Amino acid sequence: MQNHNSKAALLVMDVQNGIVSSLGERKKEALIIYQKAIKAARQHAVPVIFIRVGFSEGYPEVSPKNKKFSGILKYGGMTILDEATQIHESVQPEVNEAVVTKYRISAFAGSNLEIILRSQQIETLVLSGISTSGVVLSTLREAADKDFQLKVLADACFDTNKEVHHILMDKVFPSQADVITVEDWVDTLI
Repeated sequence: MQNHNSKAALLVMDVQNGIVSSLGERKKEALIIYQKAIKAARQHAVPVIFIRVGFSEGYPEVSPKNKKFSGILKYGGMTILDEATQIHESVQPEVNEAVVTKYRISAFAGSNLEIILRSQQIETLVLSGISTSGVVLSTLREAADKDFQLKVLADACFDTNKEVHHILMDKVFPSQADVITVEDWVDTLI
């Protein structure tokens, strides 16, 4: 194992039942690419950290002012016990892998992610997730401000708007991260 692997972690963000279903016909393709990245990380002792969004019963974390989440107050769902907030069965975490619950878009928002990363002396984050313009963008920006080195797995990020996805990957993310494919990242682990 190369030394750089002990300083990196793969973040698998919002690959949970209620969000994976939004991928429609791309669902199968997405799950295969996540499986490939997770398998490679595990084989090379790169920690895999799963991030999900979920709320407490009664939604004390949800403000009626929050345009993204306030609908939950009316329609319900998305509590930490709901099926929608569970990590998708095709990419289930192993016993020793962290599952971090966040309360906003960024993986850092209201979560213990930074404590886990600092405790494990992680310096590089390898980002993947649904959606590119949501969790990936917000986490990338906050992680960059926290001085983490960043890699974005372009083919392991999905968005309902393909044009926004491409603009972020081609024009926005490269200023703060290395944008690579899962295959290219796996090749660096060997």
